[in-house]
Amino acid sequence: MHTANIRIVAGIVVPHTRIVDRAINHARETCEPYLFNHVMRSWLFAARIAALQNTAHDEEVVAIGTLLHDTTLNDRFVGPRRFEVEAADLARDFATKAGFDRHRAQLIWDSVALNSTPSIGLYKEPEVALCTAGICFDVVGLKYSLIPSSEVKAIIAEFPRLEMKRRMTDCFCHIAKTQPETTYDNFVRDFGERLVSGYTPISSVDFVAAAPFDE
Repeated sequence: MHTANIRIVAGIVVPHTRIVDRAINHARETCEPYLFNHVMRSWLFAARIAALQNTAHDEEVVAIGTLLHDTTLNDRFVGPRRFEVEAADLARDFATKAGFDRHRAQLIWDSVALNSTPSIGLYKEPEVALCTAGICFDVVGLKYSLIPSSEVKAIIAEFPRLEMKRRMTDCFCHIAKTQPETTYDNFVRDFGERLVSGYTPISSVDFVAAAPFDE
């Protein structure tokens, strides 16, 4: 671990270091209030899951990965790649400029890029898996029974959801409508197909059929 000090936030023990403080401030400046609360909850859920499962991990990597994972989820997003990858580049750059070595910075990139792909993220390094778990816990209730309900309520009381379901859905639909080419191979596709009129994604079946080979 790379943690010299700790603090208690909403009853959860988390690292108290200069880079984590900078990440919190950056998230607060970059994200809308509902989204800032989401990334804070995701961090706290990830930290608590790690403690409950006794998972050894780099606490600063998990903090930065969760806190900066949604900096591109907004109506200013213009691609050209899926929003998780664009955010991953920004988070890695943040960590590199702060002095993180290549390995730690890459763990942060993976944590952000795979945050909405639990079928992969949960099976990577502990840091990536914890970021994925904390984020998915807050968005879809993945492994919801893992954390005691009293602790979940305390975290939400400290960082209210602020209509997150509606606001996040609006963001996903905006991206599907304005940057559809970034959504065909990620979960935003589901929002486009169900909620965005005229959304017509390209099928993977077509990609295979159109491959430039005879057989």
